[in-house]
Amino acid sequence: MTWATGIMVYVVLWWLSWFAVLPLGVEIPDQVPDGQATSAPSNPRLAWKAGLATVIAAVFWGVVWWLVTYDPFGFDLIGRE
Repeated sequence: MTWATGIMVYVVLWWLSWFAVLPLGVEIPDQVPDGQATSAPSNPRLAWKAGLATVIAAVFWGVVWWLVTYDPFGFDLIGRE
């Protein structure tokens, strides 16, 4: 895996994990101020969620790197006779 491929895979994994953790802990207030959407969370904790998405993406990237580097299932032999 090249550096460019590794970075692109990490970015895709980060976005997937970001959208997975985004709804965690969402609390909608009972009283909404004027001009605010009724579905807007009171405390979205975006920094915590970004950190969690970073850790999750790093773990999954490590799994992908291991699969590509060590090829435990023999994917390079598929299609060869």
